[in-house]
Amino acid sequence: MMSIPEDIKILLVEDAVTMRKIEVKTLKSLGFENVIEAADGKIATQILQEQGDVGLVISDWNMPNMGGYELLVWMRENEAFKQIPFLMATGQSDRSQAQRAQNAGSNGLIAKPFSPAELKEKMDAAFGVGQDLSGSGVESGPQIGLSGKVKLRLAHIQITDHLILGVLKKWIETGEVVPEYFELETKCLAGWNPVQEFLEVGKVDGALILAPIAMDLFNYGAPIKLVLFAHRSGSIMVRSQSGEFSEPYQNFFRKRSFLIPHKMSVHHMLTHMFFKGIGLKADMEKGDDVDVNLEIVAPINMPVFLKENTEACGFLVAEPIGTKSIAAGIASQQFLSNELWENHPCCVVTLRDDFTENHPEAVHELTRLLVRAGKFVESRPDAAAEIAVGFLDPDGKLGLKVPVLKNVLKDPQGIKTGDLYPSKDDLAKMQRYMSETMKVGAMVDLDRFVDTQYADEACEGMARVTTSFLNSNSIISQLLVPNSAGRASDKAMLAREGRYLTFILNRQEFGVNILKIKEIIKMMEFVKVHQAPPYAKGVINLRGKVIPIIDLRSKLGMEEIAYTDRSCIVIVETDIYSDSKQIGVVVDSVSEVTSFRAEEIEEPPALGAGINTSYILGMAKTAGGNKVKILLDIDQALH
Repeated sequence: MMSIPEDIKILLVEDAVTMRKIEVKTLKSLGFENVIEAADGKIATQILQEQGDVGLVISDWNMPNMGGYELLVWMRENEAFKQIPFLMATGQSDRSQAQRAQNAGSNGLIAKPFSPAELKEKMDAAFGVGQDLSGSGVESGPQIGLSGKVKLRLAHIQITDHLILGVLKKWIETGEVVPEYFELETKCLAGWNPVQEFLEVGKVDGALILAPIAMDLFNYGAPIKLVLFAHRSGSIMVRSQSGEFSEPYQNFFRKRSFLIPHKMSVHHMLTHMFFKGIGLKADMEKGDDVDVNLEIVAPINMPVFLKENTEACGFLVAEPIGTKSIAAGIASQQFLSNELWENHPCCVVTLRDDFTENHPEAVHELTRLLVRAGKFVESRPDAAAEIAVGFLDPDGKLGLKVPVLKNVLKDPQGIKTGDLYPSKDDLAKMQRYMSETMKVGAMVDLDRFVDTQYADEACEGMARVTTSFLNSNSIISQLLVPNSAGRASDKAMLAREGRYLTFILNRQEFGVNILKIKEIIKMMEFVKVHQAPPYAKGVINLRGKVIPIIDLRSKLGMEEIAYTDRSCIVIVETDIYSDSKQIGVVVDSVSEVTSFRAEEIEEPPALGAGINTSYILGMAKTAGGNKVKILLDIDQALH
């Protein structure tokens, strides 16, 4: 069977400039360079009429002037274009929309955001090349492992909402727990789209998944049941550092994009509640009456999207994505989801009927262990944070750190894992608001969808939390005001928490993160470089490597002094050039290595116009004393 020719002309129709750039980049990463761009369906029809050799159309659904659905109908009614393969790309990936696109003649629907692999799979299916997920070679249905026990394959993504699964996995790996009835196999997937697909077609036996997605799948016939909550609360809304956040604060969000992880999510619901409460209309549909455009972006991609796109004003997502963004200096906290809907449900544990019906003893054991893991996360957040880093970021690509996870797990308004009983009342509140107020999704029969028999046993005798639903507009308005109601946090200092080498300059103690330090050496003779600035003292030969030497006193504007027997050279690794370089900095003397927690670090004070403090990471307060140590961003200090 022939593959898709790489020189095929692809018409990409997408109104959002940033999203269009991302999709062009995705296509080019697959080798498809011949891409024509159109900002809406009307422009696309002109291109199709002018150029007769378009081989594939990939179109967004919601666009001004003419949307993707209208473009699809127009093409299928026009003899010249009715045979051109058409892929509908949409953030509104609910089952009803997929059926509507298929009925209109789409060759496939791909849910945004999509990875290169997902796009290639959908393109191949549209051209009849290869197979879709149902023929991907992954065995469907329950499988028996080498131990003779049934394999229990559970899908999840990289968020703290799924930490109870990580704790259980760790217990099994260390031998603390040996399940009697199942072998656990976790599958970490890139986003909600593959989790949804794997669960629907049986490539996993269950998933920790957003409750509205699970209800939507059930509504359209997926053979699944909800057996347990995965957590309560645990999400955060952050706003971009791009733009001025001042009164009236609503203007900061107006006519900008706001990111959510999925149409069928509690995040979509809470976003709707918040913006409605402050008098703004937030919608995925484009239109002049829409104040805030909602965009679907995979959780792990949100920080980069926010950093690189000034039209994006913020996002609402599960932790630790938001706290990590705050710690990285690209976002500020607006509110935690628990402040908007106290103890709200979000992700749930779902299992396929072919597993629960054939292996009920394994389901009973799983729910007991997950409830136990939830108690562990809540009672021992420090230990849980250590597990979380390895589970959520095993290859280090997200850059998660233990302090960030500790902050997330210890926040009194953060994630709750002590009560995982699947409350039908809370799910009813969620689906009623989404269906009746937002017109998203359909109402499902919760008595058929939620199977409480396993949780009845696992949660017997445990205290149940209560929920406070739909806070008033006056309370929502308070969440708009920065740091109101004591909501200020030390999340911004989390990236600065750690161990620092401290040293003396002009009788003041400074610190540089120990990860930037390569070694400390005694003073040695420099080879001077002519016409260098005064602070550049020359170079040294350190074991065959030429290292430039900077007098840090002079570089920071202090008076130079004669070097003493306590003076030394600290070799630091810097990123001020295109690649990493080692530079030696001369200091008066080295003190010690000290650890600082986020709550011990404050922002540098504002010293007035014209005074540059960008090289100062923060001011560290010493425990039990009144001294302050200045923590340096050594890259900025040497720039």
